[in-house]
Amino acid sequence: MFSGSIPALVTPFAADGAFDEAVYRDLIDWQITEGSSALVPCGTTGEAATLTADEHFGIVRICVDQAAGRVPVIAGAGSNDTQVAAANIRRAKEAGADAALMVPPYYNRPSQEGIYQHFARLAEQADLPIVLYNVPGRTVTDIQPATLVRIVTTFPDIFVAVKDASGAIARVSAHRAGCGPDFVQLSGNDDMALAFNAMGGRGCISVSANVAPRLCAEFQAACQASDYAAALALQDRLYPLHDALFTDASPGPVKYAMTRVRPGFPQGLRLPMTWPSEASRNAVDAALAHAGLV
Repeated sequence: MFSGSIPALVTPFAADGAFDEAVYRDLIDWQITEGSSALVPCGTTGEAATLTADEHFGIVRICVDQAAGRVPVIAGAGSNDTQVAAANIRRAKEAGADAALMVPPYYNRPSQEGIYQHFARLAEQADLPIVLYNVPGRTVTDIQPATLVRIVTTFPDIFVAVKDASGAIARVSAHRAGCGPDFVQLSGNDDMALAFNAMGGRGCISVSANVAPRLCAEFQAACQASDYAAALALQDRLYPLHDALFTDASPGPVKYAMTRVRPGFPQGLRLPMTWPSEASRNAVDAALAHAGLV
């Protein structure tokens, strides 16, 4: 259902923290023109944790409106409360999203059985496809391969893909063995996307694509064409950027990078996120120059 380069969109905020709708709409048009194959509003990179529920799904609605059917929209909608997560899926559907991106419950740290039961309950109520999002570095909770296979094979019409940011590259093969070769696996780590795709992945839900959408789209196209020489050359060009965008708390570095490649892009972040350090900004500058983006 999904493939290629899929940016986890930043949410532009003015200096006072207000959402800048005009800039967001312009960002969406640029992403589509540059070759992004789908869009993820209100994920981690979009600072979903500091959005009110009304802001969150209002932004999803704007994204859907501006995309206007040109690419699918996968709305961030996860929660550590199963009832809230179910309500979020309903609101994402009402906003016009094509799918919901759902992390497992965080903070309360359920068992693997609890993770399964969480998603089973969502599957019973959902009328929107779900992309599982496993990011234990943020959630602490980790969807183990056996649990993911159980979820996907029990509800194959609901769970259509996984964004895997576990960093455990062998899981691509484990998921492929358990869910079948047609199950869509998307990397959640830009720096691992080359190996991920070589092992059977279909694309990446990307931070770097905010800044370098055309290069990221070309990289994914090379992978899908099995032109791994071209993909490796693009990986080498993009790797310093993948690294630099996490030299300080995300999304600070990527928002700084946006001001470099999109002059006039607002510098706002909502606390507790802050502007990146000088060292981080210098790393981003060097990476942008290496990639030929400035």
